Amino acid sequence: MDAKVCYHCGDTCADTKITKDEKVFCCNGCKTVYEILSESDLTCYYDLQSSPGAVPKEIEGKYDFLSQDKIIEKLVEFDDGKTQIVTLYIPHIHCSSCIWILENLNKLNPAISQSQVNFGKKTVRATYNTETFSLKELVLLLSSVGYEPYISLDDYKTGKENVNRSLIYKLGVAGFAFGNVMFLSFPEYFEVDEYWLEKYKHLFRWLMFAYSLPVVFYAAQDYFISAYKAIKTRILNIDIPIALGAIVLFLRSTIEIIFNYGSGFFDSLTGLIFFLLLGKFFQQKTYSFLSFERDYKSYFPIAVTKIINNEEVPVQVYDIEKGDRLLIRNQELIPVDGILINGSAKIDYSFVTGESEPVKKASGDKLFAGGKQTSGVIEMEAIKSVEQSYLTQLWSNDVFNKNKEDGFTTLTNAISKRFTIIILSIAFIATAYWLYVDSSKAMNVFTAVLIIACPCAIALSAPFTFGNLLRIFGKKKFYLKNASVIEQLSHINTIIFDKTGTITSNKKSEAKYEGLPLTTEEETLLKNTLRGSNHPLSRSLYDILDEHNIITLDTYKEHLGQGIEASHASEKIKIGSAKFVGYQTETEVLNTAVHVSSNSIYKGKFTFYNSYRKGLSKLFNKLKKNYDLAILSGDNEGEMENLKKLLPSKTKLLFNQKPNDKLEYIKYHQTEGAKVLMVGDGLNDAGALAQSDVGVVISENINVFSPACDAILDASKFNHLYSYIKASKSALKIIKWSFLLSFFYNVIGLYFAVTGQLAPVIAAILMPLSSISIVIFTTIATNWIGRKLK
Repeated sequence: MDAKVCYHCGDTCADTKITKDEKVFCCNGCKTVYEILSESDLTCYYDLQSSPGAVPKEIEGKYDFLSQDKIIEKLVEFDDGKTQIVTLYIPHIHCSSCIWILENLNKLNPAISQSQVNFGKKTVRATYNTETFSLKELVLLLSSVGYEPYISLDDYKTGKENVNRSLIYKLGVAGFAFGNVMFLSFPEYFEVDEYWLEKYKHLFRWLMFAYSLPVVFYAAQDYFISAYKAIKTRILNIDIPIALGAIVLFLRSTIEIIFNYGSGFFDSLTGLIFFLLLGKFFQQKTYSFLSFERDYKSYFPIAVTKIINNEEVPVQVYDIEKGDRLLIRNQELIPVDGILINGSAKIDYSFVTGESEPVKKASGDKLFAGGKQTSGVIEMEAIKSVEQSYLTQLWSNDVFNKNKEDGFTTLTNAISKRFTIIILSIAFIATAYWLYVDSSKAMNVFTAVLIIACPCAIALSAPFTFGNLLRIFGKKKFYLKNASVIEQLSHINTIIFDKTGTITSNKKSEAKYEGLPLTTEEETLLKNTLRGSNHPLSRSLYDILDEHNIITLDTYKEHLGQGIEASHASEKIKIGSAKFVGYQTETEVLNTAVHVSSNSIYKGKFTFYNSYRKGLSKLFNKLKKNYDLAILSGDNEGEMENLKKLLPSKTKLLFNQKPNDKLEYIKYHQTEGAKVLMVGDGLNDAGALAQSDVGVVISENINVFSPACDAILDASKFNHLYSYIKASKSALKIIKWSFLLSFFYNVIGLYFAVTGQLAPVIAAILMPLSSISIVIFTTIATNWIGRKLK
């Protein structure tokens, strides 16, 4: 009787009689996992991959230490009392079934709201409700379905320090085997007869066979696995022709030495795998270098207010150290974990968890990085330094990802797929021809075609071009969420600007007060109310007013697009538009103004004289040649005449626009075929930024940006916006040129391969060199673009 295979893990079931639903299992553990998945309606797990699971281990009592608060605090990255977020290293992650089940943990337990897999790092980031669930229960749940996490108390980064060196090991094995096979092949290369022919020919050939075994069955296994999975899912990828060529070379060579037809092609086979792995290693190292520069050098261009000797000083976030006292204003992001000292905290952690319900915090409570203060100004003490890569991770959280089509990546994949079909067809046709004309060349032709025409170079063009430009933009203070934003930016045809805080500068604004004199109490309350706001006009007015004592407000509420109201003791104040403070006037005011009322009595207004950003007129004149331009402002029409003088005649000017009006304006134009770039300040423009094809936030020396934005532009680089868009278009040209370069290379290589003039080992050397040439070309070209960004 044939041995049966476990339905869950794939191990051989010897004499077992453990069955469920007519399925055989090797042990009760595998059966239990199947029952858990079946009860949760997750049996699709087995459709994605045959026998994908692992045998669950006995873990009773193993994770009791996860009930201790001190250990939990070290392991979790977020904990607000109701929700915890933890990233766990799962060594068993290996296929699409693993990803699918781990991202559906909420179906196994509804207390888990979200789980996200990083396949490359083999981690899962889980968000769960601590009122009904715990970290220990999460670990036990994962273990019960065969995905036991690796947790080290010595290094509570949960296994992230484990470096995957498998590629280095495989490259070493292939290199060692290739060198020895080439050495053993020399006598036949130089046609040494007599002594060699009589005594050692067969020994050397079988040694070459022995050296090829670890190359084929270990070093090349990733190509075979990838090809198998691609065929199983009916997807053609670039590993199929490589795997096919290696199999044919190995089988043909083995048959030759068994029947003494010749020495085979073991030199070509081991050389092929060695140079393929060498090319992959080079690509990996280069791309890792780009990623490193992206994660650690492209810091957010935001600052936070640090309190030094009772003075408020803006500092860059990466300069924050443990023990620093920080001021966090309304709608500001908390950049670092800390302890609340003063103020009424109402923290929105949607940036971290996706849940938008604010959490109230009292003095002494812990605050986590990524939260946004929504109720006035608070003071906190930092208990950590800033981990910039963590902020980058939050910014790129899938909770805020928009379903924007990555068209060029899709084009790359489509080209690779068609390319594979064409190459396979050429290989089989050329082989059939040579079998008829000269069968001795048929195998060489078949393998040479498959190797030389590998579309790796095509697949590398986009990631290396976009990746390097992403790094360059970061150095030039233009910070993109990810590489796909570059492709989206290159397609825009309409640019919409907010006015206040976007095309106007907060630092140079002037204001004149007209109205009833303010009492000392009113001035103090006004100053402290403005202290909590990040609106550009609030910041300008706050800087202009005289210093007053700092007080803690009893209430604070900011109405987007309208104004602020606050109270202290018996005093109440409103600051904002005339309508918001209750002021009615028959004459229309044509200047940007902030009105003030105290205890429902209108006091007066601060009239602003806007200072526009340097180079505004020149920037718009450059943009008007290729783009439709519009200004959407929440202010009145007081600045219309000034803007008409500054901006090109065809620029659309719309005033009195509420946040929702801006969103609807963008949505309407998108239905008309417009690709919209929205440039705003990140406060009132969150909806418009999310709706646009590309949303860019202008950042001055304040810690505000919206997770809905795709890019952050340092205010000092505002007049360079045209250059950044132009560079994005140039990036697409570089990719097209690299496609063309790869095409010519493949045409020339195919000619020599099809005509039987190209040995497989030479093809194996040329193939990674083509990939390296593409990397060098795209890197040099994007660096040249970077130098033009003055």
